[in-house]
Amino acid sequence: MKHFSLILLVISFLTSCDSKKEESSQSADKLPITGTWQLLQGTLIEKGDTTVTRYAGNISFIKILNDTHFSFLQHDLTKGKDSSAVFVAGGGAYTLKDSTYTEHLEYCSARDWEGNDFTFTIEIKGDTLVQRGVEKVAKLGIERVNVEKYVRLRKL
Repeated sequence: MKHFSLILLVISFLTSCDSKKEESSQSADKLPITGTWQLLQGTLIEKGDTTVTRYAGNISFIKILNDTHFSFLQHDLTKGKDSSAVFVAGGGAYTLKDSTYTEHLEYCSARDWEGNDFTFTIEIKGDTLVQRGVEKVAKLGIERVNVEKYVRLRKL
């Protein structure tokens, strides 16, 4: 009976060590895309026209990513008190395989965009993320190239 108790104790010890190893392995493998990102510049190319928007001054846009989902928020910094008043939000699940990032837009303040998938190629260098891809919403007649440049926000 003593041997049985000792074996049980050793198995319990080994099992607990193994799960700690698995937990630390998972955090080491955490996706480099997770975190909060501030949009610096967006470039839209549609029907030969290019529009560049710099997100500084009166407008702010952030994207928040965890291991499985993303969300984005945009608003004016004038608290809605002038013609630049805007609020946009959306989110959903995403997949990331190598540098291919696909958003599955489940929620959006522009409701006609919901239910669409958008695939981008991402590149992360240091604290900068650049995503490039085609946004296509057939029912709205939208098909455009979107290039966005973000910087990772650090905790205060």
